[in-house]
Amino acid sequence: MTPTDSFLLRHLGWLLLAKAIALGALWWFFVHDAKVPVDPVAMSAHLMGSAADQGGKHGH
Repeated sequence: MTPTDSFLLRHLGWLLLAKAIALGALWWFFVHDAKVPVDPVAMSAHLMGSAADQGGKHGH
């Protein structure tokens, strides 16, 4: 491995680490506390409707 290759690998490693830290910080500040309320009755009705639609003929 040449010194240029070693420098490139080290540089790319630091960039990937910085990117992972940035993505982690973005997730922590914007997504971490996000809660999505789910209504069990509405969800089961939605899933049952989707399952019934799959049995029909498509495109005919």
